[in-house]
Amino acid sequence: MKFDVVTIFPGMVTGPITEGIVGRAIARGMLDVRVHDLRDHTTDRHRVVDDTPFGGGPGMVMKPEPLFRAVEHVRATRGVPGGVILTSPDAPRFTHRDALRLCGLDHLVILCGRYEGVDDRVRRHLATEELSIGDYVLSGGELAALVIVDAVARLVPGVVGHDESVARDTFARGLLDFPQYTRPAEFRGMGVPPVLLSGHHAEIERWRRREALARTLERRPELLEGAELGPADRAFVDELLQQREKH
Repeated sequence: MKFDVVTIFPGMVTGPITEGIVGRAIARGMLDVRVHDLRDHTTDRHRVVDDTPFGGGPGMVMKPEPLFRAVEHVRATRGVPGGVILTSPDAPRFTHRDALRLCGLDHLVILCGRYEGVDDRVRRHLATEELSIGDYVLSGGELAALVIVDAVARLVPGVVGHDESVARDTFARGLLDFPQYTRPAEFRGMGVPPVLLSGHHAEIERWRRREALARTLERRPELLEGAELGPADRAFVDELLQQREKH
């Protein structure tokens, strides 16, 4: 899968993508991630990428010309992308479902916003969609671009060593993950739930499912509305709700 990230701070992106799962996948040829300096697509001697907003107001706005030229350069040298994403704090929030959808596109361009924002002609006529990674404002879209690359890349078959790990991820099944434990079984007086040491796989899976349901109900109850729940799941959630009402 190909990613092209357009930014005025390439170093913020090139370093992180060489590490971890993404870095290993790039080294193995499973991912192709290119980082483009937006200033390379300016035409003036000062390589200006921003200007004051029409109508007045504080801050600067990213100019449309360099962004259009950068995407045109990608199309000419790397092929037509399946999507052009603009990172923006006022965009729809990026979710696991978005990552799954984007993973099927094979080639993505991500435009990193900066300053007070981006000329709206980029939003309307260049980007195919906008995404936000949360309800807060970052100094720029580079960190958001890295989040999107990482979340999408790990869904590419073979990028993560164990495909089952991806299938069991938090949000992959519509629920938060269950608690995890490893050796030692006893640490400073804190033990591991006995069921995990029992070797009884059916009971372990039952415990994990119930813990995932309980954690989701406690921390992100809205996720239960879209989760695939069987009769036993619903009965357990109802039981938890009844216990909560008693207390």
